[in-house]
Amino acid sequence: MSEYILSSQEGAVLTLSLNRPDKYNAFVREMALALQAELARAQEDSKIRAVILTGIGKAFCAGQDLAEATDPNGPELTKIVTEHYNPIIEAIRALEKPVVVAVNGVAAGAGANIALACDIVIASEAASFIQAFSKIGLIPDSGGTYTLPRLVGLQRASALMMLGDKVSATDALDMGMIYKVVAAEDLMPVAQKVAGQLSQMPTLALARTKALLNASYQNDLKSQLALEDQYQTECGQSYDYREGTAAFLEKRKPEFKGE
Repeated sequence: MSEYILSSQEGAVLTLSLNRPDKYNAFVREMALALQAELARAQEDSKIRAVILTGIGKAFCAGQDLAEATDPNGPELTKIVTEHYNPIIEAIRALEKPVVVAVNGVAAGAGANIALACDIVIASEAASFIQAFSKIGLIPDSGGTYTLPRLVGLQRASALMMLGDKVSATDALDMGMIYKVVAAEDLMPVAQKVAGQLSQMPTLALARTKALLNASYQNDLKSQLALEDQYQTECGQSYDYREGTAAFLEKRKPEFKGE
């Protein structure tokens, strides 16, 4: 357990909070590895059916702590990318539970791209998103060159990455980068409500939906249809499908188990 990642669970919802507020939640190695460990735990624990990711303090995440990156005795950039950020992005996308991110303040560099890798992005009115890499002579990492163009289009992604413009939460919503913007005081209640709703839904179906969205980036239509058929058959054999259809026919609220 690391002091840099706060973990709490209410019901079936696990909340993970980045906790270096004095450094705007910028990542160091210990923090990155701790987040990886918590995401792995969320995958393995069947009692966890949804995850919230947020930040403590004024910022969501300022990306990489440059003091660590430039320390002669610290990890090299290659190690930071391949051992810190890539595993986090892969874990979020592979996690068979929905990940809701509550962006409470600035999300810059890797912080922005970690947020955009999550399934549902809810931002405070005080939040902003910055592809800050070009300002220090680097390229966008943490999957940004993969995710952002698919959210906002090639032209807009190119401009945001090359110019390093600061994007307000409202502008991010308007360009399709994120799902919802709420007042600062409503951020966590709304995120908790969304995650709570997801945690009571058919978890297998949500996991397979996420897997299909991941696969759609590479598949042609025929391959995607075949994968839909495979996963639909799997979901059709689940307890939650039987419960969902029974509840519909009996005109009652379903009680899904995530099985």
